[in-house]
Amino acid sequence: MNLSYWERTSWFSNIDFTVIGSGIVGLNCALEVKKKHPKARILVLEKGMLPQGASTKNAGFACFGSISEILSDLKTHSEQEVINLVQERYDGIHALRNLLGDTAIGYENNGGHELFLNKDLELYEHCLKELKSVNELLHSVFKRDTFKITPDSFNFNGINNNYISQIFEGQIDTGKMMHALVHLAQLKGITILNNTQVEAFQDSGTTVTVKTTELEFTTKKLLIATNGFAAQLITENVKPARAQVLITKPIKDLHIEGTFHLEEGYYYFRNIDNRILLGGGRNLDFKTEETTEFGTTALVDNKLKELLKTVILPRQPFEIDYSWSGIMGVGQQKKPILKLLSENVACGVRLGGMGIAIGSTIGKKLAQLIS
Repeated sequence: MNLSYWERTSWFSNIDFTVIGSGIVGLNCALEVKKKHPKARILVLEKGMLPQGASTKNAGFACFGSISEILSDLKTHSEQEVINLVQERYDGIHALRNLLGDTAIGYENNGGHELFLNKDLELYEHCLKELKSVNELLHSVFKRDTFKITPDSFNFNGINNNYISQIFEGQIDTGKMMHALVHLAQLKGITILNNTQVEAFQDSGTTVTVKTTELEFTTKKLLIATNGFAAQLITENVKPARAQVLITKPIKDLHIEGTFHLEEGYYYFRNIDNRILLGGGRNLDFKTEETTEFGTTALVDNKLKELLKTVILPRQPFEIDYSWSGIMGVGQQKKPILKLLSENVACGVRLGGMGIAIGSTIGKKLAQLIS
């Protein structure tokens, strides 16, 4: 890029902190840095026109994990690790609500419900058997029983007559949330540059050289918040995971309200503006969905449409409006990667599909690592 004197001095000179990624983690990180260093020059770089990845493409679940997800996590994590994961989600959602306000993010607490297909009777009975022990395990987080049995009140088809509901789960408007975060960051004097992709960086010990597709510049500190795209810049153990989503056109007299989970959280749906938003299905082909390429596949798309027709809206006509996908960052462990990579570089990635819940706190912790 052929930069003028004005462009160099106004945008790329004397940068104290550079954040890669303008999603929920990146902007919370930048805001925390600004809080600690009010006079610092902070630059946020975003490769997309809007925050790429998952921050503006998720389903808008303010969730802590359904009961089958918790039980699944207990197979690969200790009890204390699971408690810590849920506590971090609880703290993160409250931090987001306190930062922006419920109105600004469209927050509603309509509860979350796990549905069990008739074929999943064994899973339902297992969850039922462990209901009391899971409530006891998470009592330190919620201070009361969080899971309870509730009858099917929305007339879904092909499921057990009862849900196992999470009474604290809520939903947000993802677009409103990110718009509010961007607005707040700009009000605080944080510069956000979109359509700027970082290709490489080098820590010299005193400064960090950042190379983008268009130019190079130096910054005192670099913070990486690219989650599902992290492997393009660093060698940490985080893999991309594409999540495919579709939404119906408005449905007259839609009575469904809340957030819903199926098959250990691999499918999820909710109401929004008299529509049903439904996502998931990467368990149908994990290898194909381990990608940073946006897009949809016939395999997943057909499964989502089948669930709509046979389970969610079996007696109600509907039309699909459009589909999209987002890229999450996952790994064998659900604990995020939050670490210093060198003296002046740190990362906060691998949010495991819980970006809304933990993005705020991970962003703050990332800022505290290096500032």
